[in-house]
Amino acid sequence: MGERIESDDLTDREREALHEVELGVENLHRAHGYLVSFHHSTGRAMDHLAVAEGLLREAGHEELADRLRDDHLPRGVLPPCDGEETRAGRWSYDVLEKFQETFLEDVVAFGDRVHDEMADGRRHVAERRQEAAWKERGRTE
Repeated sequence: MGERIESDDLTDREREALHEVELGVENLHRAHGYLVSFHHSTGRAMDHLAVAEGLLREAGHEELADRLRDDHLPRGVLPPCDGEETRAGRWSYDVLEKFQETFLEDVVAFGDRVHDEMADGRRHVAERRQEAAWKERGRTE
């Protein structure tokens, strides 16, 4: 009569471990969203600065316009990493891409492996157990 709790075959520690891995991956996805927002905001800021360069030049402030053009617009948001040839550093898209292609991808793949090996690929086993318990309680009380 009652629904099968999908995580009955897991120990409490296994369920907790799965849950913590899921929370870690979910928070990395949230961090990814923040990086996308950072990238877009940085791009918009640079667009405004590019407009400012022209306006400074039109207003007769050539030195300021040149400084913006030469020192700030081509510059990355982070300094170059050790061993990098470029003086400009890393642009926001590069930070975003590297995060996506390395850390995020690796941890998501690890999370998939954990779920495959421990829970036959099932997700949110702790939440499903809680949902089933609350539904059962609601029917019996």
